[in-house]
Amino acid sequence: MSKNQLILALETSCDETAAAVIRNGHEIVANVVASQIESHKRFGGVVPEIASRHHVEQITVVVEETLNQANLTFADIDAIAVTEGPGLVGALLIGVNAAKALAFAHQKPLIGVHHIAGHIYANQLIKKLEFPLLSLVVSGGHTELVYMESHGQFKVIGETRDDAAGEAYDKVARTLNLPYPGGPHIDRLAHEGEPLIDLPRAWLEEGSYDFSFSGLKSAVINTVHNAKQKGEEILPQTLAASFQASVIDVLVTKTVKAAKEYNVKQVLVAGGVAANKGLRAALEEAFAPLSNIELIIPPLSLCTDNAAMIGAAASVRFAQGKRSDMSLNANPGLDLEE
Repeated sequence: MSKNQLILALETSCDETAAAVIRNGHEIVANVVASQIESHKRFGGVVPEIASRHHVEQITVVVEETLNQANLTFADIDAIAVTEGPGLVGALLIGVNAAKALAFAHQKPLIGVHHIAGHIYANQLIKKLEFPLLSLVVSGGHTELVYMESHGQFKVIGETRDDAAGEAYDKVARTLNLPYPGGPHIDRLAHEGEPLIDLPRAWLEEGSYDFSFSGLKSAVINTVHNAKQKGEEILPQTLAASFQASVIDVLVTKTVKAAKEYNVKQVLVAGGVAANKGLRAALEEAFAPLSNIELIIPPLSLCTDNAAMIGAAASVRFAQGKRSDMSLNANPGLDLEE
């Protein structure tokens, strides 16, 4: 790897238009994110068509701002990386086509990156990765346990069979009439209440590292409806604390068990729900006695979607000689293991 390898990365998989410049795979030179939360808040979730339109409006501005902050020009850039999937197909297309245009215009190598690989490699921006490792990926669309024996090798050993953890958070928040995005509001309320309601935990069959949150989500909705029919009041803080305790119990228990079984050196936490204070605290408490396993949790700014993580993942592909050509297309169903 060159001593000054610079990768310009783009990320438009959902509702953030982001660009970043990463030096040597682990140093953030510039990282710019244009959020669309205010536009989607009144709809209670991301509207794909609106997200795509915002990406069209913002992508050029965000790239220019990133290069300005980095005090660089395209002549200084060694490669251009972009999220090719998974995500919203219309949103992905904006980033992919922008990256292809820039790579073609400036004759730079093009690197397509898996969005979840990006979340995992966000941890490389704060700590050197040591293998074998395990990553707990928790976001609005994904809940997975990913085992890695070396750079760029991903083995999904557990995944959600229905709702992702972040998706369940948003749906429960809607039930409590909390604004979008619901996760941070549930987390805040959970710290103000006590988990007094006995809600289900889906452990699934013996030995499985898969997750399931649809039953929990339904139990919360039924609890609220039953209370209304009886004229009883349930404190939102109590319901939030009970819901969060159920989610965290399953996530932490399965992560600790898998980390021991696979004898890993590190456990990484990745994805938007990694910003959850309750989850962070529970993981730190669970792994504190396990001195042979290092727990790495990225700062809040690197948990939610950003382009720095895409640049970090791209640096590994770049070093391995992996390139994309002009046939690169948005792939909303892109497989992490392929």
